[in-house]
Amino acid sequence: MALFLQPFAAAVAFALPPRCPGCGVVVDADRRFCVRCWQTMDFLTGPGCITCGAPLAGPPGGQCAPCMAEPPVHDGVRAAVAYGPIARALVLKLKYGRKPGQAALIAEHLARRVAPGEAALLVPVPLHRWRLWGRGFNQAALIAGRIGAATGLPVAPELLRRVKRTPPLRGLGRAARARAVQGAFRAAPDARQRIGGRAVYLVDDVYTSGATANACAAVLKRAGAARVTVLCWARVVHDEGD
Repeated sequence: MALFLQPFAAAVAFALPPRCPGCGVVVDADRRFCVRCWQTMDFLTGPGCITCGAPLAGPPGGQCAPCMAEPPVHDGVRAAVAYGPIARALVLKLKYGRKPGQAALIAEHLARRVAPGEAALLVPVPLHRWRLWGRGFNQAALIAGRIGAATGLPVAPELLRRVKRTPPLRGLGRAARARAVQGAFRAAPDARQRIGGRAVYLVDDVYTSGATANACAAVLKRAGAARVTVLCWARVVHDEGD
């Protein structure tokens, strides 16, 4: 930094100190949680369901009841944290508070969930065009872009398209959710050439019931994806609908 700019930088740092992304208290560096918020978050680092990655009690190698009853179309979920008050606050700030810096924080955690050296594509879950116009951005695309910058993986934001508006899935049963997203997604015309049999990371902010992820995974696999792994900031441990 040029010497003549240093006093201005110091003044900005004093007037606008870094704050905890969860609660807003002053912290010592950007994109860092305070001790209280950090301790209240449930980071998903242990073994889980061998099919979907959901946290499980007991020895590794088990499978959760929902996956035993109805295996998902996708090939697993890699989530940074369990959905809770702090995780939810970050998502709301990103989606509705217009704070894109939250995407950088989320991507910082998710980049660690990417397998080193894997030749995979990053594909964000798309928004319908009306919602995109209203919000002005797709939060999943922002997160995917940041992950791509951190890992070097290519990002394909236009590979998957949402062609049908879907109602809120909260409160719907599993079958109703699947019906709501049926036919909602479509691959780009050149998707098969761009995927080329590679693995895909389907990037989203929150994973809940899996209805959206399954619908996206089905389209991507028909377009030639070898496997589709969901990469998300938070997952709902107890089903609340998505």
